[in-house]
Amino acid sequence: MNRLAPAVLDWILTTVLGVLVSCATAQAAEYFVSPDGNDDNPGSKDRPFATLVRSQKAARGQQATVWFRTGVYYLSETICLGAEDSGTTFAALPGEKPVLSGGTRLDLRWEPYRDGIMQAKTPAGLAIDQLFVNGRRQLMARYPNYDLNVLPYGGYAAGAFSRERASRWSDPVGGFIHAMHRAHWGGYHYRITGENTSGEVTYEGGWQNNRPMGMHPQHRYVENIFEELDAPGEWFHNAKTTTLYFMPPDDLNLAKAAVEVVRLRHLVEFNGSQENPVKKVTLRGFTFRHAARTFMDTKEPLLRSDWTIYRGGAVLFDGAEDCTVEDCEFDQMGGNAVFVNTYNRRVTIRGCNIHDTGASAVALVGDPKSVRSPLFHYNKRQRYADIDKTPGPQTDNYPADCVVEDCLIREVGVVEKQAAGVEISMAMGITVRHCSIYATPRAGINISEGTFGGHLIEFCDVFDTVRETGDHGSFNSWGRDRYWGLKDAPAGEMPRLALLDVVKPNIIRNNRWRCDHGWDVDLDDGSSNYEIYNNVFLAGGLKLREGFHRKVCNNVAVNNSLHPHVWFENSGDVVTGNVWMSAYRPAAMSPGLEKWGREVDRNLFTTSDTDRTKFAAKGCDANSLTGDPMFVAPAKGDFRVKDGSPALTLGFRNFPTDRFGVRKSALRAVARTPEIPPLRTGSGTVAAEPLATWKGATVKNLSGEEFSAIGVARNAAGVLVIVVPAGCEAARLGLRRNDFIQAVNGEQVKHVKDLLETLFAIPPGEKLTLKIIRHQKAETLGPGHDR
Repeated sequence: MNRLAPAVLDWILTTVLGVLVSCATAQAAEYFVSPDGNDDNPGSKDRPFATLVRSQKAARGQQATVWFRTGVYYLSETICLGAEDSGTTFAALPGEKPVLSGGTRLDLRWEPYRDGIMQAKTPAGLAIDQLFVNGRRQLMARYPNYDLNVLPYGGYAAGAFSRERASRWSDPVGGFIHAMHRAHWGGYHYRITGENTSGEVTYEGGWQNNRPMGMHPQHRYVENIFEELDAPGEWFHNAKTTTLYFMPPDDLNLAKAAVEVVRLRHLVEFNGSQENPVKKVTLRGFTFRHAARTFMDTKEPLLRSDWTIYRGGAVLFDGAEDCTVEDCEFDQMGGNAVFVNTYNRRVTIRGCNIHDTGASAVALVGDPKSVRSPLFHYNKRQRYADIDKTPGPQTDNYPADCVVEDCLIREVGVVEKQAAGVEISMAMGITVRHCSIYATPRAGINISEGTFGGHLIEFCDVFDTVRETGDHGSFNSWGRDRYWGLKDAPAGEMPRLALLDVVKPNIIRNNRWRCDHGWDVDLDDGSSNYEIYNNVFLAGGLKLREGFHRKVCNNVAVNNSLHPHVWFENSGDVVTGNVWMSAYRPAAMSPGLEKWGREVDRNLFTTSDTDRTKFAAKGCDANSLTGDPMFVAPAKGDFRVKDGSPALTLGFRNFPTDRFGVRKSALRAVARTPEIPPLRTGSGTVAAEPLATWKGATVKNLSGEEFSAIGVARNAAGVLVIVVPAGCEAARLGLRRNDFIQAVNGEQVKHVKDLLETLFAIPPGEKLTLKIIRHQKAETLGPGHDR
C-alpha cells in the first residue's frame, strides 16, 4: 500500500481547510445599505453602500445577507434578480424600516392658480400616473367627485361622459372612463382618444373582462380631465405645458409636503427559468411603494373564466424556486402587489401587510400552453371526439407548491374590479393559510378554473367582500374546464371527464366566511373535485352549481343553508353532517332530477321539520334531524356544540372557531374581524313564485338566486321557462327549459303579465320572433309560428 508523502498531505489539508474556511466565510458574508451610504464604500456596517443594485453585485455567489437601514430607496430601474443571486437574503435590519420606491420625489415651487388650486412646473418629459402627498395617494381630477360612502367607485353618474358633460372639456384626450360590467361581473376601463364631429367622446379599451356585455348604464365615472378638478385632494398634470395642478385640503401645508410620483410598474423581478431558476432568495422587512397602475394592459383572458390578467406586479416571480417574501408591507400599489407567473416552485408570501392595491394582492397564474384542449371565451365549446383525454397538464410551466400564509390583505381592487385578495389560475398545490382578507370589490379568494387542483385553503378569515360587484362569493371558483359544455359526450363519461383537469381535490377547511352580497362560498360553473369541511358560513351560505365530486361535511351555516344550482344527474355530490339554519334554496334544478347527488343526508336543521323534509322527494335528508344545535357561544362566534347536541349524533365533530385569520401579533393588532350575526329563529323557507302557462310551456318570474342560475343581472327583465312539454307550441317555437324570454316581436317582456298579454296584442297569423337568453348568451328564435 502506497503512503502519501508528508508534503502532499500538508497540501491536501491546507487546501481542504481553505475551502471550508472560504465556505464558512461565504455563508457568513454580510453587507449593509443605507440612504446615507456610498456605492464606492465596501458595504460594511460603518461604511455602507447606498443602493440595492450595488449590494446585489457584491453579494453574488456568497450566500450573503444584505442589511438595509431605515429610509426611502428610490429605484432608478426595476431590480432584476437572476440565478446568479441565488442564496441571497435582502432584509431590513431589526427595528429598521426601509422603503423600496418605484417613484421619485419632486422639488416643486407652488403658486396659486385659481379657486383654491395650486400649480407648479414639473421636469420636462415627466409622465405622472399617480401622485402621492405625504405618503398618501391623491385623486386624479374626476367626475363625479369621490365619496368614501358611495359604492361602486366612490361615486358614479350615468352621464359621466355624455355629450353634454364633454362639452365642458377643452381637451379630454388621455382621460379615462371606468365602468362596471353590465351584470356587475367586474369592470371595464377605457382611454379617451378624442371627440367625434357630433361632440361625443371617443375611446378605446374594454378588454379587461372576459364576459363582454358592455358598460353598466349608471355605474361609470371619468378621471384625468382638467375641467373636473374641483375638490380637495384632486390633481391634474398637463404634460404639454409641464404643469401640475393640485387642490390641497385645508389642513395641508403644501410648502412643506413631500410630493412623489410613480415611475416603475415592477419594483423587483425574479427572472429565472425552469432550467436555470432563481433559488433561495429572500426579501424581508421592506415596504414596497409607488408601483404604476396597469389596468389598460389587463388583456389576456384566463381560459373561460370571467378574468383577463396583466402578468406583472410590484414583485414579479418568474422562474423561482424556494424564494420568499416575508414581513413586508405593500402600500398602495397601482396594480397587482405580487404576481407569481408560470414556472415557480415553493414560493412563499408570508407575514405581509398588503393594502390599497389597484388590482389583486397576490396572483398565481400559469401558462395556458400547459393546459390540454384550452378554450378562452365563455361561449366557446368543443366536441368530445376532439379533446385531449389525457389527465393533467401537458407542461410544467405553472406555479406549484406555493404558499400565501399569515398575510393581512384588505382594500384591494381600488381601480380594477375583477380583482381578488388571492387569485389562482392554471396552478397546482397552492396553499392559502391563516390570511385575513376583507374589503374587496369581488371575491376574497378566487380559483379561476379546475386546472390543476390540489389547492388548500385553511384557517382564513374572509369577509366584507363582493362590495362593488355581484353574483359572487367571498370564495369563488369556476370549473369551465375541457369537460364543461362538451358536445356529444356520453352522459356516463362526464364524472370521469370532470377530473381531467382538476387532477387533485381542492380542500377548503377550517375557515370563516361572510359575504353579505352573494354567497359565503360560491362554487360556480362546473367547479368539481372539492372537499369542504369545518367551515363557518356567517351570512350567504354555500352555493354548489353544476359540477361533480363535491364533499360537503361538518360545516355550520349561520342563518342560511345549501344553495344547489343546476346539478347534474350523476354529480356524485355528498352533503352530510352539516348544521343548516334554513331549508335548501335550489335554483334551476331539473324537475326530472330524481335524486340530488350521491348522498344528501344526516344533517341538522335548526328551523323546522318542514325545512328538513322539503326535498325528501329528491332523496334528501331521510335520516337528518331538526333541533337546537346547542352552540357554545354563538354571539361570540363560538359555533362549537355542547355535549348532548343532536348534531353529534349525526356525526358532526367540533372544530376550533378561534383560529381564523392572521397569527402574527403585529398584523392581529390591526386586522378587523367580521361582525357575528344574531341567530334568526323560524323557518327559512322561501315562498315560491306563482306559475303561468304560455303556449303550453310553464313560465314564471325570476326571483332570488335564479338570476345567478340563469346567468343574468339581478335587475334583468324577462320571464323564465321552466317546463316545455314535447310537441307544444312553445316547443315548436324552439323554446327550451331555462330559456329566459326578454322580448316578443320587439316588445320588451318584463314579467309574466307582459308575456301573457302578447296572446291578445299580436294579431292572428303574425309570426313570432323571440329574444331570449340561453346558456347565458343572447339568441333570437323565429320568425316561425302563427299566434
